Parts: sequence; C-alpha cells; structure tokens
Amino acid sequence: MSAAVPSAPAAPAAPAAPAAPAAPAYFMSRSDSGVLTVRSHTDGGPATFTRRLHNDLPRALFEIGEDRDNRVLVLTCTGDRFMADIDGAGLGDLTKPDQWDRTVSEGRRVMQRLLDLETPVVAAVHGPASVHGEYALLADIVAASDTTVFSDFPHPTFGIVPGDGIRIAREEAIGAGRTRHLTLTQGSFTAEQGERWSAVAEVLPLDQVLPRAQAPAEQLAAEPQSLTRYLAVTLRRRICRPKAEGTRLGMAPEGLIAAGPAYRGGEAA
Repeated sequence: MSAAVPSAPAAPAAPAAPAAPAAPAYFMSRSDSGVLTVRSHTDGGPATFTRRLHNDLPRALFEIGEDRDNRVLVLTCTGDRFMADIDGAGLGDLTKPDQWDRTVSEGRRVMQRLLDLETPVVAAVHGPASVHGEYALLADIVAASDTTVFSDFPHPTFGIVPGDGIRIAREEAIGAGRTRHLTLTQGSFTAEQGERWSAVAEVLPLDQVLPRAQAPAEQLAAEPQSLTRYLAVTLRRRICRPKAEGTRLGMAPEGLIAAGPAYRGGEAA
C-alpha cells in the first residue's frame, strides 16, 4: 500500500493593494472602476487647515499620481464646508525662515502635484471655500453646492500677500481683472457667479454635489486610460508654466511681509 502524497499547502492570499497612501488628514476610497475619492477632514468632521493637512496633501498627491490604478480623482470635503477654518498657531512661527521655508516647499508641491496629475480631477465643493479654495478651482470639473462662497480668509486676516497660488488659480478660473478686484477689495464670489464666469460647471443642492461629481468621474474612468491621461495633461498645459513661475516669485513677498511689522498671524490665531 503506497503512502499518500501530502498535498501542497495553499498559497497565502495576496494582500489587497491599498487604494491610496496613508494620510491622516484625508479619507480615501477607490471604486472598482478606479475613481479615487479624497475627502479632507479634521477628526472626522469639517476640515480645518492645519499643519498636518498641509503636510499630508503633497505626499498623498505624489503617491496618488504614481498609482496607475487611480484613473480619476474626486477631491471633496467633509460636512457643509470645503474649508473655512485655519489653525494659525499650529502652522508655526512663519516669521522664522526655517518655518517659512517648510511652508513654501509644501505649498509649491501641492499646486505643482495637482497640476502634474495625469488623471482628470473633479472637485465636489460643499459650502464655503475661504481657505485654499484654489485646490478646487484647479480641478478640471467643479461641482459646487448653492451654499458655496469662494473667498480668501487667511491672507488679509494675517496681513500677508497672497503669493502661494490662489491668485494664479483665480486668474485661470475667473479672469485677471476680477482676480485683481477681489484681491484688492478682499471680495468673494458665489457658486452661481462662478458658474456664470465658467469657474464652476454645475451648482446643486448640498446633498447632490458629491453624487453629481462622481458621475462624470465614472464616465471618464470607463474611457481608455491613455486618452484620459493625455487629456488631463493637455488641458492643464496653459496654467503649468505661469503657476511654476508665479509661485516662486509670489511666495517671496508673502514671506517678506510675514517677517515684517504688518504680519498679524499671532493676532489672528
């Protein structure tokens, strides 16, 4: 009687590939079709602009761009606002060169990596975007709630020049003349105005914004990836050069003012 041949042990199941890099300030999920939804938050609620959020985003964008399974990016927020609060004290003492250098480096990388993504980007804006609203305005498609207002809270509040990219994003989205006017008067514009000015594709009730943003994202994810990747690169080509040059020059006067007597960061925080 021959001895039974033992069967080979079953190979362990391969671990599932992560949908996106770990970034504590962002919740991420990816659909089977490759639509990656990135949602900013603070402790699970509406996002406050913090050092952690500023630090996480450029790293996350780099890894998102390196993963070809991410076919379309949907950038959104938590709750009823895109981003309207800022932890000024937590950003560090921006009057110190080393702190400002860190802020400059992170800020430039966020803008550049958003524009460098070889995937279409759709923004779903839920309410006020008074802190870094340019993240949404740089998207290829912008869907916004009827409660959305785009403004710039930090720069006039802290008494510094808006040199970190918001001016360039606004010029691309709503035009140079309107951007100069809003910057000098500390003005804002609503989602409805943004739609008339071609900065916003659609204005919807709050609860319809994310589902509506995900619809074109899924449609794009179904297209050949080579087509959508090169479409994204082509559509953003015009803004890439002025963005690169503008932030290098713009962050210098912003830092200069932050180091001078006009800076009100400590008071605002």
